[in-house]
Amino acid sequence: MSRAAALYPLAWQAQSVLLCYPDEELPGRLPLLREVASAAGARIGRPLHRFLSHAATSPLPDLAADYVATFDHRKRCCLFLTYYSYGDTRKRGMALLRLKRLYAAAGLHLTEDELPDHLAVLLEFAATAGPAAGKDLLQQHRAGLELLRLALADAASPWADVLESVSATLPPLPGGQRQAVARLAAQGPPEEQVGLAPFAPPEYMPQPQGGPR
Repeated sequence: MSRAAALYPLAWQAQSVLLCYPDEELPGRLPLLREVASAAGARIGRPLHRFLSHAATSPLPDLAADYVATFDHRKRCCLFLTYYSYGDTRKRGMALLRLKRLYAAAGLHLTEDELPDHLAVLLEFAATAGPAAGKDLLQQHRAGLELLRLALADAASPWADVLESVSATLPPLPGGQRQAVARLAAQGPPEEQVGLAPFAPPEYMPQPQGGPR
């Protein structure tokens, strides 16, 4: 295993923290997060440093309000990655169930108000599962991850830097995945609205009280 790959779990853990709702614990975590960014190498660490500088110079209430405006009120900036593949269809319900079972088998048990496809949760699992298993899970959701990255970049969101850092831990996109990203970006997710209760569209999901926050 390369030294860079060995550092992926630390990077994923840092990215997971930064994609959670910015609470009062975040300022105290910034020094350690900077150490991780510095150790992770330029491709992964440079965008993390940019976001960390933004977080350090932004009043916490402003940062929290921006998080809500970005991820709760913009459907394109959805942190629930199975939405990009399945929309609100019954297939998404099965995908969420598979993720829960995967996490449980590895000893990661979510609370009742946590959805397993939240990117912060995926990254937390990737950090604890090890580089190979973590990369495999993120690759399975690569199209949604890249769509989110592009949407955040289009919105000039500071969280685009965190997504750039996540993408830097994964292999370059091959042609097939590039086509999948382009297809999803052009068509959007499926629109079937049956079979997913109790799951709701992301703008209605109870994120402010959710686990990743």
